[in-house]
Amino acid sequence: MKKRALVLFLLMCVLVGRPLVATTITSPNGKLEMRVTVEDEKAVYAVFLNGTQFLQSSPLGMKTNVGDFSSGLALANDIKKQSINESYSLPNIKKSTVAYRANEGVFSFSKQGKPAFDLIVRISDNDIAFRYRLHPQGERKSCVVFEEATGFVFPDGTTTFLCPQSRTMVGFARTMPSYETSYSLDAAMGSNGRDNNGFTFPGLFKLGTNGWVLLSETGVDSRYCGSRLLGHAGGLYTIGYPMEGENNGNGTAAPGIPLPGYTPWRTITVGQTLAPIVETTVPFDVVEPLYEASQKYEYTKGSWSWIIKMDGATTFDVQKEYIDFSAAMGYKTILVDALWDTQIGRDRIEELAKYGATKGVSLYLWYNSNGYWNDAPQGPRGIMDHTIARRKEMAWMQRIGVKGIKVDFFGGDKQVTMKLYEDILYDANDYGLMVVFHGCTLPRGWERMYPNYASSEAVLASENLHFSQGSCDAEAHNASIHPFIRNTVGSMDFGGSALNQFYNANNTPNRGSKRKTSDVYALATAVLFQSGVQHFAMAPNNLQDAPAWAISFMKDVPSTWDEVRFVDGYPGKYVIMARRKADTWYIVGINAQKETLKIKTLLPMIEAGKEFTQYSDDSALKGSVKVGKMSKKQSYEWVIPTNGGAVLIYENK
Repeated sequence: MKKRALVLFLLMCVLVGRPLVATTITSPNGKLEMRVTVEDEKAVYAVFLNGTQFLQSSPLGMKTNVGDFSSGLALANDIKKQSINESYSLPNIKKSTVAYRANEGVFSFSKQGKPAFDLIVRISDNDIAFRYRLHPQGERKSCVVFEEATGFVFPDGTTTFLCPQSRTMVGFARTMPSYETSYSLDAAMGSNGRDNNGFTFPGLFKLGTNGWVLLSETGVDSRYCGSRLLGHAGGLYTIGYPMEGENNGNGTAAPGIPLPGYTPWRTITVGQTLAPIVETTVPFDVVEPLYEASQKYEYTKGSWSWIIKMDGATTFDVQKEYIDFSAAMGYKTILVDALWDTQIGRDRIEELAKYGATKGVSLYLWYNSNGYWNDAPQGPRGIMDHTIARRKEMAWMQRIGVKGIKVDFFGGDKQVTMKLYEDILYDANDYGLMVVFHGCTLPRGWERMYPNYASSEAVLASENLHFSQGSCDAEAHNASIHPFIRNTVGSMDFGGSALNQFYNANNTPNRGSKRKTSDVYALATAVLFQSGVQHFAMAPNNLQDAPAWAISFMKDVPSTWDEVRFVDGYPGKYVIMARRKADTWYIVGINAQKETLKIKTLLPMIEAGKEFTQYSDDSALKGSVKVGKMSKKQSYEWVIPTNGGAVLIYENK
């Protein structure tokens, strides 16, 4: 049937004198295919996996102040193609060494006989990344991109797993949007989110029984803005730029680029199962480091008083206690959160840093990002938004041995804000500082682009467990979403794995919100949530009131990994995932369903007949540890109660 259709197409081209254009590019294994063409003088593409259409005819192009390149287009005959065979290493992503194999095609579009833009496509076995290269237009060598026509059209019956974009200048101290809203799961297409504001990247889509698609973007830096997804009728989702009201209305929503100039990469990950989604490295495959690391950065575990004890505990004595706690756990850092400038003071921060050095524990210091874009009162304020003040502060931190900073409350995706992120990172590298962002945008390839980048929040994170019992009630539900969507595209600073039963300073019963998940669940999320730098929600009292096996596990669990494998799961229901560090596998599962999860899976990473350590929960969520032995068929039966977890550790030596 396909051969007959091709013959008819060729015959039509001959009859009408239409030139043939090589419009197809395929993955190295030949299973993933992207077809690019022009329909009614508009650039479009479609995506196929194993012959099944995953994206229908979807629009390409853009509208700028130097021309409308969304219509009146022609596609050149000479499609430039090459093979890409690269390897790179990154210690702080899901896979420490990546072999990237892809085919690249450059599709050149013109308008009225003049070059308009090139569509640069890279296609690997489960990933497509594409971006535009816009050409100079006469004497015009700069432009503003008003909007992209870029879209993604899904087949009828597709369901969505999306995080709605919030309104601007709302939430705490008018600091939103900050990628901290709740996902809607298995929802029908056609919506455009809350208040018609669209959705944040990444977005997950289920194509009935055919498979899954994850949409995101990467390579966003100071030369463009961050984007979102806008929903339309007919299964169409398009690229949307920031809302005008972001950042208190300052800065342009439309990005400006030089000519020739590039847009960020739009990424499409496809799979018949969720494995390619969970295991993708495309956010890092297509970007390059923007500067050299000033030193070899160390990715560490640490403790953090704020999540349990809140603002009032940012005092010298409490932070000293947490230094001792980190030292007892074998951790190398503590995070000193907001208000240290007034509640501890700079002189005593220096004293704290010196004390930490005697224990092998360094400091991360919190800063407000602020300037004109938020009302957050917490200090230090007015430093990170100002180059001179920022660099002076960083020189002080370098002198006293501070390891990194956590910068909070950004609230926008405009190009000017992307420049602030980049400026902070670049300056911090000069002073040997690592950077964590909170109240912030999604990281878009930043682990590879910025060598001192540590992690970002950009998720409804652990602080909400302190603030809301409802968040505690839904903890397992939310956690079973992130490995499939948010955390699969970038490091996620969740700040979890609490072992307190209650979110208060002394773990006092019936005070504050109550954790509904088990201790084994807490251990499992330390593996599920990927972030090169981890500050866990543990507390010094856990050395006495938490099970000894839980403390032992949290001392040893890595924060960086060499490999990841998806085992089983479904967003919002349950997830089973394996991560490897050197020769040791950690295979973990959590369950958010109302019923106990009982499922058998193959675990080929554990040799038949070999022993492994097993952490499991009973029906009352009481954890225990024992030794198991892998069956001859390498099959394992998981039994995980609601809000519970399971962990297997196998040392392949």
